[in-house]
Amino acid sequence: MQQGRNTTQAVRFLIGTSGYAFDDWVGPFYPPDLPQERRFAYYAERFDTLELNFTYYRMPTEGMMQRFARTSPEGFTFWVKANQETTHKQNRDAAGPFRDAMAPLAEAGKLGGVLLQFPQSFHRTIDNRRYLDAALTDLDGLPLAVEFRHASWAAPPTTSGLARRGVTLVVPDVPPLTNLYRSGPAATTTTGYLRLHSRDAAQWYAGAALRYDYSYGDDELRELAAAWTEPALGVQRVFAFFNNCHRGQAAVNAQRFEEIVADILGNG
Repeated sequence: MQQGRNTTQAVRFLIGTSGYAFDDWVGPFYPPDLPQERRFAYYAERFDTLELNFTYYRMPTEGMMQRFARTSPEGFTFWVKANQETTHKQNRDAAGPFRDAMAPLAEAGKLGGVLLQFPQSFHRTIDNRRYLDAALTDLDGLPLAVEFRHASWAAPPTTSGLARRGVTLVVPDVPPLTNLYRSGPAATTTTGYLRLHSRDAAQWYAGAALRYDYSYGDDELRELAAAWTEPALGVQRVFAFFNNCHRGQAAVNAQRFEEIVADILGNG
């Protein structure tokens, strides 16, 4: 759950997972006798933020987001992944319906923002820089965060440009592979955004079924927690979402990360 502030460290961590409705979480996270329709309620009792990823595959509606706004606790925060039409197919017509769907969460004060995750094929070219500018403009007025996958975006103009627009940079935790975007803790706004995917280089290009099949160890989590609590980073809050969703690993790792962060911040 969320960690409070103390006199030595002002950063607030909000820790959750990328998605929650996975059948293979039954056992490792969800009790075997828990009805499927109770999964979100169970999740929201244990975490105070969630990254909604189904919106990448199908366009969300106001009704869908209204249900999440209504059934989530006070203070719960959602980040909503932009639809693939926007990030992967470069269809600007998708932005309007997506914006409209965010209204119930925004009105309820539960919208952390919209995550635009671009594919590794999206290189830092002039055309793609123009498209990025257009995509951000189309969603202007919503809090936005951008995740890059190609290493060409690891350039000072990227971070300075996002900072100038007030857009949050997403830092992906991924293996050290050539052409894959990697970064240490970094922020372009007062919000830090960490997405934990996997550190298994051998499986990264083996397909999604294997790419995110990874469990973070305590040493890795402690290293990350310590790095993201550095005062010099200048963030007020850090969202950390675990995307290693196979067999409930994301939920298990997220719970352990909460414990480690609480210990570092002196809230344990």
